[in-house]
Amino acid sequence: MERTVILIKPDGVQRGLIGEIISRFEKVGLKLIALKMVHVDKSHVRKHYSSDRTEWLSQIGEKTLKAYREFGKDPDEFLGTINPLEIGKMINRWNIDYLTSGPLVAILLEGNHAISVVRKMVGFTHPDLADAGTIRGMYSVDSTDLANEKKRAARNLVHASGNAEEAKFEEELWFHKAEIHSYKRSDEEAMLG
Repeated sequence: MERTVILIKPDGVQRGLIGEIISRFEKVGLKLIALKMVHVDKSHVRKHYSSDRTEWLSQIGEKTLKAYREFGKDPDEFLGTINPLEIGKMINRWNIDYLTSGPLVAILLEGNHAISVVRKMVGFTHPDLADAGTIRGMYSVDSTDLANEKKRAARNLVHASGNAEEAKFEEELWFHKAEIHSYKRSDEEAMLG
């Protein structure tokens, strides 16, 4: 059994997709054990998207450079640099601005292989490349090139913890112990018994 954090980002809230997104997780048997709507400040989101993780920021920059190559565009022309770390830092700032632009919904789910199940359900980070049937693939058409051209984060509806270490960190960042609830779902025996 694992726990994982989901954030329904401001675009998901503004588009009225909260119930749809939550119901998809519940339908596969994941248990919602904490839920809240919050409008967070930049200091909180900076903890979530830490600029201290240079390897992670460089990976974001490398992915962005790859996308530019695939679209035949010059990243230096659009972003003013080809340095992966600098691009990662720029995108990190855009993500922080995005998550603080309006209310979001923070969710803690629990279930069998919850992290990998949720990652499959939300789909690839960039909606235009996400598989049909995933949350991002069904409800968004944003892309890396459009987001970078507009100098903003990709509007991809949700964040999902990437691994167990990240999930633990995010659980402690987004939820107090008193906000996390334990109960038995009526279908647990049928699904997991």
